[in-house]
Amino acid sequence: MNLSVCGIDCAACPFTVEKNCPGCRARQGRPFWGECGLYDCAAEKAVPHCGACGAFPCKKLKEAHEAENPDGNGIEIENLRKLGGLPQ
Repeated sequence: MNLSVCGIDCAACPFTVEKNCPGCRARQGRPFWGECGLYDCAAEKAVPHCGACGAFPCKKLKEAHEAENPDGNGIEIENLRKLGGLPQ
């Protein structure tokens, strides 16, 4: 699994092929669609991903995935829980 800072599995993301997107880590928070505030936030806090942040899961993270996961607890957040070793 190749997880982005916010928990998206880049290996499973259709934009990897469709938009030739290598992921936010490879592009330093500047994927094909623009600037990623979550990447910048993690960098400012010196954490490798949102799951390692003391505020996880924060409002900003939940809002970022809201369209795909209206309940705010989708696969991306689960990925980060596993990665961060936080309780599920």
